[in-house]
Amino acid sequence: MSATISPVDASAADTAPTPASPLRRFVRPGAALLSGLLLYLSFPPRPLWWLALPAFALLGWSLRGRRLRAGFGLGYLAGLGFLLPLLIWTGEEVGPGPWLALAAIEALFVALAGLGIAAVSRLPWWPFFAAGVWILAEAARARVPFGGFPWGKIAFGQADGIFLPLAAVGGTPVLGFAVALCGFGLYETYRQIQARRAAGTAAGTVRDGDTGTDVATDTATGTEAGAVGSDRAPASRTGTGLGATTGARPRSLPRGPLVAAALAVLVPVTGALAALPLVDDSAEDGTATVAAVQGNVPRLGLDFNSQRRAVLDNHVARTRELAADVRAGRAPQPDFVLWPENSSDIDPYANADAADVIDGAVRAIGVPTVIGAVIAPETGKLRNTLIQWDPDSGPVATYDKRHVQPFGEYIPMRSFVRVFNSNVDRVSRDFGAGTKVGVFDLAGTKVGLATCYEAAFDWAVRDTVTHGAQLISVPSNNATFGRSEMTYQQLAMSRVRAVEHSRSVVVPVTSGVSAVIRPDGEIVAETKMFTPDVLVEKVPLRSSLTPATRMGTLPEALLVALAAAGLGWSAFRSVRARRTGAE
Repeated sequence: MSATISPVDASAADTAPTPASPLRRFVRPGAALLSGLLLYLSFPPRPLWWLALPAFALLGWSLRGRRLRAGFGLGYLAGLGFLLPLLIWTGEEVGPGPWLALAAIEALFVALAGLGIAAVSRLPWWPFFAAGVWILAEAARARVPFGGFPWGKIAFGQADGIFLPLAAVGGTPVLGFAVALCGFGLYETYRQIQARRAAGTAAGTVRDGDTGTDVATDTATGTEAGAVGSDRAPASRTGTGLGATTGARPRSLPRGPLVAAALAVLVPVTGALAALPLVDDSAEDGTATVAAVQGNVPRLGLDFNSQRRAVLDNHVARTRELAADVRAGRAPQPDFVLWPENSSDIDPYANADAADVIDGAVRAIGVPTVIGAVIAPETGKLRNTLIQWDPDSGPVATYDKRHVQPFGEYIPMRSFVRVFNSNVDRVSRDFGAGTKVGVFDLAGTKVGLATCYEAAFDWAVRDTVTHGAQLISVPSNNATFGRSEMTYQQLAMSRVRAVEHSRSVVVPVTSGVSAVIRPDGEIVAETKMFTPDVLVEKVPLRSSLTPATRMGTLPEALLVALAAAGLGWSAFRSVRARRTGAE
């Protein structure tokens, strides 16, 4: 008895059309949107870091084998699902326009990642190339436009996750790559297992002497060929019918793709475990007792600046209270004190009264204090400055913020942007960027400085450590973003930086959440939002350099090269296929 043999796509479960269901066309777009939402839910303040894995698995399912145009569209939906809720705080006080514009623009980078992932998804070992493409998109987003906007790097959602030790190996790019790779690997492992089950079922049918099926394989990948569908890219097939002879057997699937899928899961997990010894919070250079002052603001929102003196007085009062507690034995004597960004929006160099109250508070506590101030020279741009204030000598050193925030501290294309939002004129005078790395010597401790927004940029934090910082401070002002998730997202960045560079990190914030973080990423003390408070903690000081600190941008460059290799290979195969078809 003869059997009719027809090729079967091993991924038929996720690619075969279902004419009976007109809603099927919305399944993949819905899955892409859901993958982005899962990525958002994996970020703080929720401790759901693990949701990033099913997010990437679902994104892999949505994009694998799609045409480039479909990959771009699906990637854009994933980007909107991720960034719209993640960045909602950007419209807290200025309305939805800036929020929607920022999310729409940043989602384009995810769309390009979707296009690239779709392109490399037909290659052998595609999860590795796909994860590299994701990091390529993150690298671009961290640099352009206007100096980049790295908020939402996958690494910043992993402060509580098992992959965190990898930050010490290769920084945020390696950490993000591991998460994406594991997620794509989980999907590919599931897909390969399903393919083998389908092949086994087909083999059993042939042995029964009835109809049988043959699993067609892709000539280049050893995986099953693409299925039909308007947005499914064609793939070459080597499988042919095994004939109509009784008892014919289908060819078994190669093991290579299953091994590659398993390694995509095992490599990042094993790597994270192997990196655990790099996470060290021992006090190589002794300890320092540090105080972080959170003076609070008179009210939420942009208008807190109208009561600049009240903000300054709040921080002065908290510092004097700390001095009284130290004298009374209720608090330990700190070695130095850290105030937040914008704790004195009154220029103490131009306003003698502001200088007097700051000097009085610093003399009361009796130790070097870092003051966050806005410096307004007679001409030129404003400066967002941290001032090292000595109890005996007054101001002795300054650090000017090097990466000022576009549309927050300066307005690019002001006349054009004003057409869409008049709030741009709240920034009546632009801030200028500093040029020198900030490291203060505070009572013998070298403290690296990364002001607020700078914590999101790899180079801005690393520079302080390579210039000798034994501890990192991230003074911030989040009052303009109310009680949104922004402050928790930023705090998670500092936790990742602590592990990345094996340094204690102190985060003084005008309105919270202020925190003290050990080199292993653990928060040992934190404040509540919009309450005056002071944190006093003993923290370990360290001077050794992690591999991430030593290598700098090299790991990111290697991952970008991996992505470029995958995209180049995919383009080469596409051109070769067209030429073969033309012949």
